[in-house]
Amino acid sequence: MQVYLVGGAVRDEQLGIPREERDWCVVGATPEELLAEGYRQVGKDFPVFLHPDSGEEYALARTERKTAPGYHGFAFDYSPDVAIEDDLLRRDLTINAIAKDADGRLIDPFHGVEDIENRVLRHVSDSFAEDPVRILRVAKFFARLKDLGFVIAPETLQLMTHMVRDGEVDALVPDRVWKETEEALRGSNVRSYFELLRACGALRVLLPEVDALFGIPQPKQWHPEIDTGVHVLMVLDQAETLSPDLEVRFAALTHDLGKGTTPKTRLPSHPGHEIRGCNLIRGIADRFPIPKSCRDLALLVAEFHTHCHRALELRPKTILKVLEKTDAFRRPHRFEQFLLTCEADARGRSGLEDRPYPQADHFRRAHAAAAAVDAGAIAKGQEGHKIALHIRRARKSAIAEFCRSA
Repeated sequence: MQVYLVGGAVRDEQLGIPREERDWCVVGATPEELLAEGYRQVGKDFPVFLHPDSGEEYALARTERKTAPGYHGFAFDYSPDVAIEDDLLRRDLTINAIAKDADGRLIDPFHGVEDIENRVLRHVSDSFAEDPVRILRVAKFFARLKDLGFVIAPETLQLMTHMVRDGEVDALVPDRVWKETEEALRGSNVRSYFELLRACGALRVLLPEVDALFGIPQPKQWHPEIDTGVHVLMVLDQAETLSPDLEVRFAALTHDLGKGTTPKTRLPSHPGHEIRGCNLIRGIADRFPIPKSCRDLALLVAEFHTHCHRALELRPKTILKVLEKTDAFRRPHRFEQFLLTCEADARGRSGLEDRPYPQADHFRRAHAAAAAVDAGAIAKGQEGHKIALHIRRARKSAIAEFCRSA
């Protein structure tokens, strides 16, 4: 039995990136032998085991053969005579197809170290095309490693494009699409994930609502970048800077979806895009297992982001309406996420990335003034059905007082 360090641990070691998790590949062993040594089996489709002491994952070396469309259409061979080179051949990218033996020697049959040095993401073999999840994984790696100067090999982008044309992406299950997309949204260079999906055509299949935004014009005086799709990528950049929250970044991605359905006769204006966008967000949430917190914030931002941009012009009554609609008094953290996403939207425009956004502070202070109203004191001596009305009047007066002094 031979044990090799494989995958991300070897790749990141070559890149000088610290990594706590390690994956191992076992050659020349059977499941029964590992079980006899105290390993615990956790893999369903093929044997993966947890080390009895470290808890790290040990997988038997395996080969795989395509048997049906989609992610699950594979047959595996994990017999003891599968060599480490055979196992590496089935991996996605050359930079992930490097192993290290117990003596520290690198097994690198596909020149992954050279591609690391040259900062190239390149597929190992044509079997890459058998697994559509790899399109999402490459997009995720591209975003993660963009700051290190990595680029996509032209032949790999071409292969990904052919996979989309051949319908492989159509077989992706919603759970896996969201899992990879969520990881990308939580990471760095978020826009690069969506840019690569669009470059190979996968964005049009998976998130047509987002893909439809590219090429849609907006008024130049408000959007010097003009193109709505470009604007959304810029908003993602700003959201990444302002907040690590998944909810904020998802809302940034989807805040302007309604502009993709604006009738051509109304362009470049987009009247009513807010509500149209909400309908599209609900459709995405129905297709994918998106957390309720992401969906709810995205809906609020889509409907009320233009209100937030006009905060300094709004009447106290309208400000209170926005506070109530966003449930700001009971959900202050989500309201703060709403304001951050609106700020990202305002700054996600060519040449305006660093401009101040006093609207957010205006809403924060209006919220503080309204929240300071003593609802308990107001409730005393009032008839039950009138309590809410009197509290609302008091909050409106507090907001009006704030606006006069602002």
